[in-house]
Amino acid sequence: MRELVPYVPGEQPRIANLVKLNTNENPYPPSPRVTAAIADAASKGLELYPDPESTILRETIADYHGIDPGQVFPGNGSDEVLAHSFFAFFQQDRPLLMPDVTYSFYRVYCQLYGIQAQLLAVDEALQIDVAGYRGRRAGGVVIANPNAPTGSALPLTAVEQLLQSQPDCVVLVDEAYVDFGAESAIPLVDRYPNLLVVQTLSKSRSLAGLRVGFAVGQRHLIEALERVKNSFNSYPLDRLAVAGAVAAYEDREHFEQTRQTVMRSRDELTVQMWRLGFDVLPSSANFVFARHPKQDAAALAARLREHGVLVRHFSQPRIAQYLRISVGTPVQCDALVNALRLLIPAD
Repeated sequence: MRELVPYVPGEQPRIANLVKLNTNENPYPPSPRVTAAIADAASKGLELYPDPESTILRETIADYHGIDPGQVFPGNGSDEVLAHSFFAFFQQDRPLLMPDVTYSFYRVYCQLYGIQAQLLAVDEALQIDVAGYRGRRAGGVVIANPNAPTGSALPLTAVEQLLQSQPDCVVLVDEAYVDFGAESAIPLVDRYPNLLVVQTLSKSRSLAGLRVGFAVGQRHLIEALERVKNSFNSYPLDRLAVAGAVAAYEDREHFEQTRQTVMRSRDELTVQMWRLGFDVLPSSANFVFARHPKQDAAALAARLREHGVLVRHFSQPRIAQYLRISVGTPVQCDALVNALRLLIPAD
């Protein structure tokens, strides 16, 4: 245990009035239907265990995506779903393939479960190079699409090429940010028995505080996850989480309105940062990944914090000069841009 290097989440400040753009939360509250459903669920039945299968949530997600409820596996946040997936599918004598720049929790799971991780370099534009996965001996593949922390997304054709290049192992596609402009691989599930898609309600449905995620795959993969879950915790989702998640899916108008607002703000923020001299990667997520050719990223993040704005900096060598900046409300984005104008001298 002393050798484990745990995942470090973004700072959760206890200082008032900080502009919090460091943890990719949705800046807008969930649908009013969510809070109403949670209040109703809290008024009755809390003395009883929840449904261990979260049946109504499975059915709601399945209806939304046009799939069978038996193809859905709900969990306590997508991180738990990912953890069960790593345990179920990737503990083999062959390496798990993943990009060298991606969600850092993947390597933590590998260390925790004794999985051999093989990192494949993203290209110079920090894009996942699907061709590099072809023909490699692998016990599994995991990618985030859109990728984190870059925000870059692969088209569905590229995901399909990846599935075809590794037909004998599970290919896990983590779609935490897919609703902000990327294509989901869920429509491919019926055609590829090795595909597992993982999503979360934390981002596009504003439920980071509720902890709900799920996987979609063919029945044999879902059964494997159920075996792991029921050997670990039979009741991962409580009654309030299920009620809130179902209500979030049912209010499609609120979901569409808020995600479109976030995407507009992202595009406007990108233009503002270009004008300040930043290089900003094209993003299909609710954040931007940017560097300034004349500014040290770690120092700039520290100075932004002094001005009341939190952003995320990663010390990993290939991305050490980038900042990951969550898309906030227009007021929050303006606060960021105004602070940057103070900190970066005009040419």
